[in-house]
Amino acid sequence: MTNKHLNIIFFLSLLISFTCQSQILRKRTTLLMGGRFDISIVAKDSLTAEENIDEIITEISRIENLISDWKPTSQVSEVNQNAGIRPVKVDKEVFELTRRALQLSEITNGAFDISFAAMDRIWKFDGSMTEMPSAEAIKKSVAKVGYKNIILDSIHSTIFLKLKRMKIGFGALGEGYATNKCQEMMLAKGIHSGIINASGDMSVWGTQINEKPWNIGITNPFHPDKILATMPLKQGAVTTSGSYEKFVVLNGKRYSHIINPATGYPSTGLCSVTVFGPNAETANGFSTSAMVLGKKAAIPFLNQFPDYYFMMITDSGKTIFSKNFPKRLLKKYR
Repeated sequence: MTNKHLNIIFFLSLLISFTCQSQILRKRTTLLMGGRFDISIVAKDSLTAEENIDEIITEISRIENLISDWKPTSQVSEVNQNAGIRPVKVDKEVFELTRRALQLSEITNGAFDISFAAMDRIWKFDGSMTEMPSAEAIKKSVAKVGYKNIILDSIHSTIFLKLKRMKIGFGALGEGYATNKCQEMMLAKGIHSGIINASGDMSVWGTQINEKPWNIGITNPFHPDKILATMPLKQGAVTTSGSYEKFVVLNGKRYSHIINPATGYPSTGLCSVTVFGPNAETANGFSTSAMVLGKKAAIPFLNQFPDYYFMMITDSGKTIFSKNFPKRLLKKYR
């Protein structure tokens, strides 16, 4: 090999090295969709990174103004205001998100239900509860909940809630959808690395500046200020649903803030479910549903979806992994 060829190879090596080293990481935390968003972007310079973080925030705000049930001017609020009155025409984006949510309701037999927004808040997780609500009060609290009373018209792109005072709300499912949309937007713009973390629902792509995968921390549900384990991730989503921040103990039994929309009773048995997979919206639906279904029903349900893998922690501290969980990559902490 000639010196000329060696010089070219050396120059290319320097160029590649310089390109990798010139990447910078910028982070920003903001409040959107009623929760905390942590946005991390790797780009060629600070200005590019900050501009793209601005675009992500603009996009999440756009989605929030469409689907947030607490914003009176949103399309979802208009649907709720016309419950039992008339169908409401919505954008295709809102219609399709609702359709996917209803599909999830079907396959979980109501363990997930976007009409949970109509549920009466009779359970308190602020330390004020000292006894169980009555069975009658619990039954009444979910009287207006029921995904089968949501009527979609794909031809006219309308949503109709059959019962007066029914409501729909996307909650964390909407956050997962927003992180997916922003990830797709960034990749289309040539931003090949970043994390969008919506209060624990994450869309992850690319690598850190050192070209190593992102390390995703899994919270210890019995010590929420500590990390139980980390998983390396280059592409995909991870969501965690859990009772470790909001729960109540009555008669020695732990009740989660995640309520079964079909029964009105809080979920029990599991204190944390973490789901990994290609899509944050779906992963969030799965982790929430698993909490409601409980260990016995959740394991066979989630095992139907081989593109997703999970880690469950029971109230007694037992850890359960899906068969396809890459445990060799998991770094545990004591």
